[in-house]
Amino acid sequence: MPDWVDHVLDGIAWRERPGPGPVLVCLHGIGSRAWGWDGLASRLPDWRLIAWDAPGYGVSAPLDRDWPVARDYADALERLTKALELSDFHLVGHSLGTLIGASYARNYPQAVKSLTLVSCAQGGGLTPGETLEQRHQMRIDDLQELGAQEFSKARAPRLIFRPEANPALVAAAQQAMASVTLQGYAQAVRMLASGDLAQDCSKLSTATAVLVGAEDLVTPPDQSRRAHRLLANPVSLTLVPDCGHALPLQAPGALADILIAQAACAPKGAIL
Repeated sequence: MPDWVDHVLDGIAWRERPGPGPVLVCLHGIGSRAWGWDGLASRLPDWRLIAWDAPGYGVSAPLDRDWPVARDYADALERLTKALELSDFHLVGHSLGTLIGASYARNYPQAVKSLTLVSCAQGGGLTPGETLEQRHQMRIDDLQELGAQEFSKARAPRLIFRPEANPALVAAAQQAMASVTLQGYAQAVRMLASGDLAQDCSKLSTATAVLVGAEDLVTPPDQSRRAHRLLANPVSLTLVPDCGHALPLQAPGALADILIAQAACAPKGAIL
């Protein structure tokens, strides 16, 4: 199996695992990075996987405003997909990545064969510039006060179901979270606070599947059920047992099964 190759172009970094099969673009969550999709790659051995580091993560440049909205991230993704000449791909977003993925598929539907939303982040619906709710402001304050290493130690175990029995998964989640920067993370928190997944879901034409860990404490299953109910073109809704929030880490096989089903239902070149 080919190795991942790291790239940077016009301020966006991504990792690519070459393959002759379907193309999958992967959008990580607020405390993760491109390498969070490594477990999925081994279950899609023939696929071409492209996993970005969102603006403000890794060496990807932050966005040019303190309070970006989901569309700003979607526009950055469009710049990347155009640079890579992608016009016929599947898209998967996890947590914060669901807000970006839904915004992208709503505004650029011609390129996307299918959309998969994993552990849906519903967003807070604030208008940019309003006062952040305490739960959102605390994320930024805690990172600033604790530093990324201690911040990740405090938060990463909540992402995994039965963390005491899955130390390797906790370590992987912690490693990714420990790499966040204050500027990039704060931008992402503000985007989360102003996001409105329900609004984008109701406007999607793309065939969309949803899955969530049954034991997700961060984005509880009811959030994903709500997103699925509002979809204009829904496919499956999957509740993954014995799985927490970090589903791409804890249940990559279940996610791969959904993606394979999505690809089977989307003929080449089709806009669903």
